[in-house]
Amino acid sequence: MELEKIKERIEQLTGKLNYYSDRYYMDDSPEISDYEYDMLQRELKGLEEQYPQFVLPNSPNNRVGGGVAERLFSPVEHTVKMESLQDAFSFEELRAFEGRIKELADPVFSVEPKIDGLSVSLEYEKGRFVRGSTRGDGLVGEDVTANLLTIKDIPKTIDFDGSLEVRGEVYMSHKGFLQLVKSQENLGLPPAKNPRNAAAGSLRQKDSSVTASRQLSIFIFNIQRIEGREFSSHIESLDFLKELGFSVLPFYNRAVGIEQAIDFIEKIGNKRGELEFDIDGAVIKLDNLSQRGEFGSTAKFPKWAVAYKYPPEEKETVLEKIEINVGRTGALTPTAQFTPVTLAGTSVSRAVLHNEDFIKEKGIRIGDTIIVRKAGDIIPEVVGVARHKEGSLPFEMPKSCPSCGAEVIREKGEAVTRCTNAECPAQLTRHIIHFASRDAMDIEGLGPAVVELLLEKGLVHHAYDLYSLKKEEISSLERMGEKSANNLLLAIEKSKENDLYRFIFGLGIRHIGAKAAKLVSDKMQNIDNILSASKEDFAAIDGFGEIMADSLFEFLSMPQTVDLIEKFKEFGLNMESQTVITDTRFEGKTFVLTGTLPTYKRSEAAKIIEGFGGKVSSSVSKKTDYVLAGEEAGSKLDKANALGVMVIDEETFKGMIN
Repeated sequence: MELEKIKERIEQLTGKLNYYSDRYYMDDSPEISDYEYDMLQRELKGLEEQYPQFVLPNSPNNRVGGGVAERLFSPVEHTVKMESLQDAFSFEELRAFEGRIKELADPVFSVEPKIDGLSVSLEYEKGRFVRGSTRGDGLVGEDVTANLLTIKDIPKTIDFDGSLEVRGEVYMSHKGFLQLVKSQENLGLPPAKNPRNAAAGSLRQKDSSVTASRQLSIFIFNIQRIEGREFSSHIESLDFLKELGFSVLPFYNRAVGIEQAIDFIEKIGNKRGELEFDIDGAVIKLDNLSQRGEFGSTAKFPKWAVAYKYPPEEKETVLEKIEINVGRTGALTPTAQFTPVTLAGTSVSRAVLHNEDFIKEKGIRIGDTIIVRKAGDIIPEVVGVARHKEGSLPFEMPKSCPSCGAEVIREKGEAVTRCTNAECPAQLTRHIIHFASRDAMDIEGLGPAVVELLLEKGLVHHAYDLYSLKKEEISSLERMGEKSANNLLLAIEKSKENDLYRFIFGLGIRHIGAKAAKLVSDKMQNIDNILSASKEDFAAIDGFGEIMADSLFEFLSMPQTVDLIEKFKEFGLNMESQTVITDTRFEGKTFVLTGTLPTYKRSEAAKIIEGFGGKVSSSVSKKTDYVLAGEEAGSKLDKANALGVMVIDEETFKGMIN
């Protein structure tokens, strides 16, 4: 029975860790902290070593990192394996690491900070940057050259004629991350959880202009391969890279023996609160490159290096109040206000509590002594309750909206409580910000600060009031002169010509994102057809689900929605789809585009498919009808062949459209 329980625990840990790993590496959306993941993985490793008969083929201890996500990037086979590192969580484990290097009487180490970002490879030929890729599983990564070209820290040319491949860590600074989170919150989008995953998600954008807007940076920490130059030590190679103009890891040191290395690790750890970027540890490596070759690697880790992980800093404080904020969609979000504590070098006094279920699950009550920490050393979060205050009562969400006093509801199957008043003032600010955002009406110059000024001065009360603004009204605002006023009015006027789907997305309908808005716009072709459509008509749209159809129909059925759309019509906004469907030969058909086509850009091919009533998807599944494949098609082509999906080339495609 005991063995049965051990087997069951190994299966449970394997399943959990693989799930958490996919969320982290493939979706850039972690669900637990790095420390919690490391502890679960360590428990699994201990059990597997003791009971090897129960090790599963998909054990996370058998792989280096994440796989290659099913996205719009071509696969890249690494000429030099991008290895992971073995972790250590105590100084005793570091001393044991030194003990394993028995042949060396006085080992010399390099000690450097472990940047918490996304590992990439940069390749240079004859002094020019030619390709960049993610680590992936260590053997195969993704080609993200176009996006890496937007990072200013990456030199496009270097003064070295030989072939060179370097490894670095792409990261997002604390300042850039906070700006991104604020922007996402203003748009009513789920905020990024930490800078590492924000950086990873930004680097995997199919639109490189989005990557460019995210202010990514990079630190280079290794030479993978080089022709025409030799080095005896790792630190010598880092000095060389610095001379070439690379942004090399800061404050790396040479340490004689593990005790001096530990001293440097403590010094790096003490700097964590002062840094503008996240580190989750320090890396100790043998500095002598020929000695590294003697020790070699396991199937997963180099034997000559180890990563020391700093423990998360947690502190106790008293929960003084739970504040309720109202978002763009009417969602009520509870925020903890507690006695200020210093974490990772800064004072914090607030943390988001997400929703009612989160509060109940943690047993959080006002007056409790709670445990807080910074997720990724930047975003404060409540870990749990240390002890309840005597006489404290369970927290309950308010029955009415704290902004407008209207009734609030929590729909079945949802964790969120919402305000029912569409005219709620708290929702209005975020709604207008969303309406003007890049993926909606794309009104350049109408950011959160300007929207708040317009509302504060009473110049707008609804999104349609933007179209009646006058130059003298805008120029009279703080920090808005005549030139800014002219530019904003031009951007507002230009937005009238936008495709219908942008307007629909800008209305902020629950469950209707930009992709869904385009599907309904292309299918129905104009706003009048959309307003007269039934719930069943929406549900029949390929790519629409029942929840989306219900939400859209319910929104359009409200009299105030019809009045709202009429107001926009009066101001001359385009209410027609700009996707012209010449015939419906591809109706009900789903295409996936992959690789480089001989004459078409993929965006051009996608427009043609949509013009014939078809749908373009980013991933291959059993529902895919055709995969249009060009050169270097990669994993999507492999998946199509495995699923038996029809693969066509550009010539076949031309025959289908002609």
